[in-house]
Amino acid sequence: MKVLKRYGALYLMMVPVIAYFLVFAYYPLVKGLQTSFQDYKLMGDRPYVGFANYEFVLHDSTFWAAMVNTLVIGGGILFFSFVAPLILALSLNEVLRTWYKKLTQMILYVPHLLSWVVIGGIWIFLLSPDSGLVNMILVHVFHLSPINFLSNPTWARWIMILLSAWKEMGYTCILFLAAIVSINPSLYEAARMDGASRWKQLVYVTIPQLGNTMKVVFLLNTLGVLRIFDQVFILRNPTVASKVDVLMMYTFQRGILEIKLGPAAAASFFVLIITLALTLVVRRMTRFDEV
Repeated sequence: MKVLKRYGALYLMMVPVIAYFLVFAYYPLVKGLQTSFQDYKLMGDRPYVGFANYEFVLHDSTFWAAMVNTLVIGGGILFFSFVAPLILALSLNEVLRTWYKKLTQMILYVPHLLSWVVIGGIWIFLLSPDSGLVNMILVHVFHLSPINFLSNPTWARWIMILLSAWKEMGYTCILFLAAIVSINPSLYEAARMDGASRWKQLVYVTIPQLGNTMKVVFLLNTLGVLRIFDQVFILRNPTVASKVDVLMMYTFQRGILEIKLGPAAAASFFVLIITLALTLVVRRMTRFDEV
């Protein structure tokens, strides 16, 4: 009781947060699990069918095609969303003019603030085969034929990967830059006294000191590998659907478009289980608990 009286205000402040997660996170999760075991209809009886929905999903070739697309696109996003911001942050750290560094950070961060609807509209215009800036450069500068990027199966996956990495690059870059700034300056002074060049200071001081931040960023990116949806929904078209339809798109099509809520819920729990497994593997490989 003494503890409750002393910290009662703090416990009271936690109530809305706990209520939010119970209502908007855990209740839908439990309800979705229940739905995955039902022949769920919007009206009428909803009988339990055991693991029939899970068996339907596992025997659905569309699901496995979506799984392959998800792993390919998600793996590409995971790689480029980690490597590109790291290289950019290390490069910006070498810039001496503060105004230029801040301006670059601001420009890079803006895409993170925009929704995929805006980003998709911008790049659909830029990549247009008729009047898009990219194809105009290819035609008038390099004298090449225009490329229909968004309708070409060869380019479709790359477009999803590179645009996703580009959109989040500024946000992740700032995380790395904040970690670089927090590095103890005495480490660089000791390296210079030992005759280390700028390159050796980067390799033997900066990058090792970024280890904990890299673990966090990589784990956060891993959590989103199987939850790709917005960019695919905005940029896909029937021509490239077989190459870019991912697991969340499969869930959307089964649950919203076809009203097969049972299989959709089962597929979503497969996504949840695989995401949990990937996260545990990454935690073990990166020794995340030692951060």
